[in-house]
Amino acid sequence: MEAIMPFGFVGFGLRLVILTWMLPDKTCAGDLITDPVEPVLPESSLLKPKVLIAFLARNAEHSLPYFLGCIDRLDYPKDRIAVWAAADHSMDNTTAMLQEWIRGVTGQYHSVHWTSAEEPSSYADESGPKHWPDSRFSHVMKLKQAALQAARALWADYILFVDADNMLTNRRVLTEMMAENLTVAAPMLESRVLYSNFWCGMTPQGYYRRTPEYIPIRNWKRQGCFAVPMVHSTFLVDLRRSATRALAFHPPHQDYSFPLDDIMVFAFSARQADVQMYICNREHYGYLPLPLKQQQSQEEEVESFSHTLTEVPVKTSHIDYLMMPSKYMHHRPKPLEKIGFEEIFLINLKRRFDRRDRMLSTLAVLGIDFTLTEAVDGKALNTSRLLAMGIDMLPGYKDPYSGRVLTRGEIGCFLSHYKIWKQVAELGLRRVLVLEDDVRFEPRFRSRLMTLLENVDRVRLDWDLIYIGRKRLQVKQPEPWVEGVSNLVHPDYSYWTLGYALSLQGAKKLLGAQPLGKMLPVDEYLPVMFNKHPKEEYMAQFERRDLLAFSVEPLLLFPTHYTGEPGYFSDTETSTIWDDEATATDWDRENDQRRGKPDGQGRPTPSGSAAEGVPPLSSASKHREEL
Repeated sequence: MEAIMPFGFVGFGLRLVILTWMLPDKTCAGDLITDPVEPVLPESSLLKPKVLIAFLARNAEHSLPYFLGCIDRLDYPKDRIAVWAAADHSMDNTTAMLQEWIRGVTGQYHSVHWTSAEEPSSYADESGPKHWPDSRFSHVMKLKQAALQAARALWADYILFVDADNMLTNRRVLTEMMAENLTVAAPMLESRVLYSNFWCGMTPQGYYRRTPEYIPIRNWKRQGCFAVPMVHSTFLVDLRRSATRALAFHPPHQDYSFPLDDIMVFAFSARQADVQMYICNREHYGYLPLPLKQQQSQEEEVESFSHTLTEVPVKTSHIDYLMMPSKYMHHRPKPLEKIGFEEIFLINLKRRFDRRDRMLSTLAVLGIDFTLTEAVDGKALNTSRLLAMGIDMLPGYKDPYSGRVLTRGEIGCFLSHYKIWKQVAELGLRRVLVLEDDVRFEPRFRSRLMTLLENVDRVRLDWDLIYIGRKRLQVKQPEPWVEGVSNLVHPDYSYWTLGYALSLQGAKKLLGAQPLGKMLPVDEYLPVMFNKHPKEEYMAQFERRDLLAFSVEPLLLFPTHYTGEPGYFSDTETSTIWDDEATATDWDRENDQRRGKPDGQGRPTPSGSAAEGVPPLSSASKHREEL
């Protein structure tokens, strides 16, 4: 209907025109402006755009405290944020936890709306918590549509859809996505593999299609914002754009004829409305866990999310993102356990508080109890101290890559491990785990290691040392499997002492060889002791080389950084040589093989398309993480 202007207003407009016409011909606009009586005040700043944050939570007790902690810490005025949340079909404490958070934040945000239902705790036609029947998709689509309608009713400028297990660690993510000035923009989220929250290719039926463009974007070889056919999990919609009126989750577009799937339905509506989706990777914005398969359990989902938490501080210096759950809800830490060991030792240099803080947080997330062991600082060792301790270098030792002799840092590293071996022997500890502070844990580290120990005990394997993480150097020939024990091999020549299990018998053997007077790096000493070092002249210095060594396969620990990567620094190789305090060493930067990635031994990547960031071709609906 055409708007009708009140008559009085029209009359005012006519009088204004008449008055203007009556002004003298030579009068200019400047003559009508007079000097202000008082100083002119500056204009105030514009308010931030209004944004509604929408999320759905089901069986999210494990992720909600950390997810909401990230929401709490967003660098955006809370009075310009409305929250829309839904929680139902949960078997855990999700609903009560969300209620507690809402009570704590009410009054801070513009508004908080939430919907919940205690019953039922599952869908009638689902086979498990990770199964997505049509009834579940339909329910989720209706909820997301309700959130979209709520944002429109509030006259919100934007709506941010975000899954309740996505960690938005970049506090400026809202501002930065708004600055892209795009209708639908998603901040690229990271996982331990190539999985992310976008597709680069799509079939005519709406399923994922592999393209060569995906990996360069996911690995930041190309940076910016890129047009893609699908974004999901976390994305921002600019509701000021007229085309967004046609965007919908439910009901599906009249021409949609494919399987029910909320992300596919929404992407289809965007294509029909000529709305382009974009993925943005100018910065690091956050993390998301890998999708689980239909047959996997809730316990596996919890462990997968825990692994995501442990990955965050490896890749960012902002540890508080990870380890600080929301202060507006009670968070019960995971009980700490020794996971089958009498003691777990964590070696850490006192001055490397960054590594210490990261490992304290990581081990707390994993529920692992440990004893912090202060490492021997090679920088504090002078020549007189070394002589007093009876330390001498193994005759003829040279680093195989740089040709240098032993460094003070390597001596400090050896003594750190040696100190633990002595403690094991003195206290009579039958089985311990030794960890260095620059390691990252593989998924399901706890359960996989505990299962291995159970299998070792079951077959009554006689062992001294079991590598949990290492760099295998002899890769041409396969290492033989241990009979009767899954995931255990007889190791060949190896580097690194990232982590290993040690028995009382093994500690006594390592001490009994009296290595201080013929020292070489500790990761070279171990292969000597199990008779697998390629240098016969080194092994000849040690009469007994009967250490019973094994290795987990695949490995459960890897370095946090390799040589040349941002954040890499070696305290052992960047040092001074053992008998000359004036000669500094920094060979690791020029000869990176020792701390470089193993050939063909990178961290294992799960098979299948989940490793590439997407569901399989057959269905986009089998790997979903919302309600």
